[in-house]
Amino acid sequence: MILTVTLNAALDVTWGVEGLRPRTSHRVDTVHERAGGKGVNVARVLTTLGYDPLATGLVGGPTGRLIREELRAARVREAFLDVAGDSRRTLAVVSRDDGDATVFNGRGPHVDPAEWELFARHFASLLTGVRVAVLSGSLPPGLPTDAYARLIRTAAAAGAHTVLDASGPALVEALRARPDVVKPNADEIAAATGRDDLPAAAAALRDRGARTVVASAGADGLYALTPAGSWRAAPPERLSGNPTGAGDACVAAIAAGLATGSAWPDILRQAVALSAAAVPCPVAGDIDTAVHDRLLPAVSVVEERTADRV
Repeated sequence: MILTVTLNAALDVTWGVEGLRPRTSHRVDTVHERAGGKGVNVARVLTTLGYDPLATGLVGGPTGRLIREELRAARVREAFLDVAGDSRRTLAVVSRDDGDATVFNGRGPHVDPAEWELFARHFASLLTGVRVAVLSGSLPPGLPTDAYARLIRTAAAAGAHTVLDASGPALVEALRARPDVVKPNADEIAAATGRDDLPAAAAALRDRGARTVVASAGADGLYALTPAGSWRAAPPERLSGNPTGAGDACVAAIAAGLATGSAWPDILRQAVALSAAAVPCPVAGDIDTAVHDRLLPAVSVVEERTADRV
């Protein structure tokens, strides 16, 4: 089983506009509201692929109830823990002119130490039979910066692989727990390491504890540094649309590949195809399966060198 963790779940609101222009009014053409947060989006993609993930994390208040109701309607299994504060909302404004998305992220509810301890025990109780635990997204106010590190150690002790998609201090602290995979984008890995060159930055994260680093270069694909080797994977074409869910689709492919024991070139091929298949969709968590099936055979995966085995 694959378990996804979203500590700062959200109700994602997506507005579609003809074109986004500063300092003027806009007419909203389309509105989508659904449960979100990076781990929730990963669970949605996995469900579409035919897996049966379990989504957990923290929700609270009226917005939290809407999140749980929408997940049940979408047939995504959930085991969220309630907190006292109201869950956050996010707003993505997507321009039809160029496909660019402008995103506004709420900070989320304040989580007190007692609530965090309850969740840590709740998480441990869910790990029976879990092959891969995915930990994604920001930390809500009140959580310690080593929150992901603690959950990674708990999952590893239970025999689960761990995939981390986080940024800033939460990412840096989590490296101490030696996650199996970290999946930063180019901006996040540069911020964490001070290096813009993806191979050099990925090597720096491995030196700090990550076993495998899969770094996103946006429309140019992925760079992966693993114990078995390093690869660049690129899509055969660029697609226009809403890129906000591409990273979550990539993480879903990584989690699925680890769960099934796939080789890294095959995982990366799926990750690039799924990321691209998310771009034409108006909301994060969806993929266009026809786009995925068309692009998958044409994804380029090139080995660059053999990394030292660990």
